[in-house]
Amino acid sequence: MLHVCSLAALPETVKATGASHILTVMANVDQVQRPPSVLEANHLRVSMDDITEVMDGFLAPSDAHIEKVLNFVRGWDRSAPMVVHCYAGISRSTASAFAAACMLNPHRDEVSIARQIRAASPIAQPNRLIVSLADKALGREGRMLRALDEMGPGSMTVEGRPFRVDLE
Repeated sequence: MLHVCSLAALPETVKATGASHILTVMANVDQVQRPPSVLEANHLRVSMDDITEVMDGFLAPSDAHIEKVLNFVRGWDRSAPMVVHCYAGISRSTASAFAAACMLNPHRDEVSIARQIRAASPIAQPNRLIVSLADKALGREGRMLRALDEMGPGSMTVEGRPFRVDLE
């Protein structure tokens, strides 16, 4: 099971879920303190800004970032949950969790996954660039982006509340 949260909710979410893995997708990943219950080898930090196009002074999500994320998720044995977080728990983390759920369920409809995310989090707003790159990497032929369109925009807020994404 995947759990999505903000940086502020990371320690509490890891403790409450018994997570064995953490995926950090945000800028300034060095500020993230890994809870001691999670092994260093089970914590991937991917540094990227929450932008949807290349901009001077910012690090846009890239194919290399998505490959790191997908490879990390592939290596997760799923015996305990994984927590995916970004700074606010709204955009980069929800996009990465969506990509992970699509990869782990190659025959599951993208819209059903997106609807599940929306039902779990009314404020989820998956980063479209991350989703676009994941769609390409997973050979989903634009279906992941169309699922985001179907999902609609999230309610505006500053920080998301933790939620989970069931994998089946």
